[in-house]
Amino acid sequence: MSPSSAAPDTLPIITIAPYLPTLAANHSDTDRAATAKALHEACRDIGFLYLNVDGFVSPDEMQNALDLAREFFHRPQEEKDDILLTKADGARGYQRLRQNVTMGKADHHEGLDMYAPSPFPDTPENAKRHLGGANQYPVNPPALKPLLEDWIVKMKTLGKAVMHGMCDGLGMDEKEWQDMWAINNDSFWSMRLIGYPALPDGQDGISCGEHKDYGCLTFLHADDCPGALQVLSKSGAWLNADMVRGCFVVNIGAMWERWTGGLYPATLHRVVHRSPTYRVSIPFFFEPNFDAPIDLLPAAKRKTAAEGRKIEEPEGKLKYGDYLLSKVTSNFKYDDDEA
Repeated sequence: MSPSSAAPDTLPIITIAPYLPTLAANHSDTDRAATAKALHEACRDIGFLYLNVDGFVSPDEMQNALDLAREFFHRPQEEKDDILLTKADGARGYQRLRQNVTMGKADHHEGLDMYAPSPFPDTPENAKRHLGGANQYPVNPPALKPLLEDWIVKMKTLGKAVMHGMCDGLGMDEKEWQDMWAINNDSFWSMRLIGYPALPDGQDGISCGEHKDYGCLTFLHADDCPGALQVLSKSGAWLNADMVRGCFVVNIGAMWERWTGGLYPATLHRVVHRSPTYRVSIPFFFEPNFDAPIDLLPAAKRKTAAEGRKIEEPEGKLKYGDYLLSKVTSNFKYDDDEA
């Protein structure tokens, strides 16, 4: 497959192999340049793409992850409630159906959220503040925790590869890339397992409301349920982002939009799942370091000028962790009987 090729609904398919340590030896500098160019164009023009991970994440790994996540969501409710959000720091753990909130409205899904280790000093007080606790892993199925731990390691490797390709696509020199990696090399990642029952017949609802991701990069692996994930194009039309075999759906978040002065837009997307099947998705969010400053990149200014585009200077100063906390604290609605 070429570095970039056509895919359903106009989203490009891009292979990241030239930037992966285990696969790069089979690729030339020309291959890397083609991948970097394809990443730049996809991030600039829509903010979504298919990332070919063949040879890095096996088909068995991809299927096993979905099967084990589905098995967890089909466990008895009282067992899932053993790891409710409110039994940790309010951000890590299980949330019931319609407990997640997007733009003030309840989403028709349930989920399990995990984050990088707490960025705060290890004290009893901090353990109860948002993001200050420990992840809550399910006891059943027993194979789920080790699979997720392996998945996290792979997604962090993938994150570095895509970041490097994007930075090359912006025209960064080696020092600029190293400076950029220095604020992303301890990624405050997050990961969700999401279970989507079909929307009830006749219900005018959303499985996950339209939103922009507020971090850096999202790597989505999900069941193949046509029409569920939808992306808003620049023309204002909702495009289906159905799964492609051997690929993740990848999108950029608000931090890249700020880093590039709007050159790389964070794109609105939503989930409307009306299929009779139970849909499972596993988004992994590769984020900047918790204390990373999110400032306009000189390379983005150069690239924007070279392409004759208008730069949007970010307002004020921003650190990623502060922005994340402002979002996490309003993600969920908590019922009184959950404590």
